[in-house]
Amino acid sequence: MIRIRGVDTVLGVAYSDADLIEFLRRIDIPDPDELVLGDSEVIAWQGGQPHQYE
Repeated sequence: MIRIRGVDTVLGVAYSDADLIEFLRRIDIPDPDELVLGDSEVIAWQGGQPHQYE
């Protein structure tokens, strides 16, 4: 789920960082690779540790 301007939107289920990067790319987020792989504080990981997908 992503929150944009206070509205939650489900983009899909990410099974890897590559999936998450692609979802962000589709909604025109600048530099999604850097955002995900750079451990930005903009991303709030839910459930487990960052970058761990089940």
